[in-house]
Amino acid sequence: MVTPISDSAEMIRQMRPERGAGRWAFHSVSEAELADVLPNAKAVFREDEGVCVLVPARTGEDALAQITLQVVSALDGVGLTAAVSATLAEAGIPCNVIAARLHDHIFVPEMMADRAVTLLERRAAQGGVYRGVHDG
Repeated sequence: MVTPISDSAEMIRQMRPERGAGRWAFHSVSEAELADVLPNAKAVFREDEGVCVLVPARTGEDALAQITLQVVSALDGVGLTAAVSATLAEAGIPCNVIAARLHDHIFVPEMMADRAVTLLERRAAQGGVYRGVHDG
């Protein structure tokens, strides 16, 4: 197994965003409905208000595209999510991030996905660490 990267600048440089297959949507389901959607669910999260699932989008539904950052980021790494979300926010692209064990997965509106990948590739090529509000 590859050693996870925790250095902020290195995670950003190596993020290699890759658009995944499929069209996705977040839905809320009851515990009783969970068993029916679980086989097709990409992710499940139990919120205080109920169960949220990421499932294949239905025909005609606004869909999200998945962009997986191919860097193996350490769970204690700092700055990758901030750099990605700031890069997309500056371009007016909303994103939902799911950080899993080995990779971060970015979900953006399907019609904005190609632009998002291009912007993230450009950000990776620039390298450096995330510069937040308090970093001057």
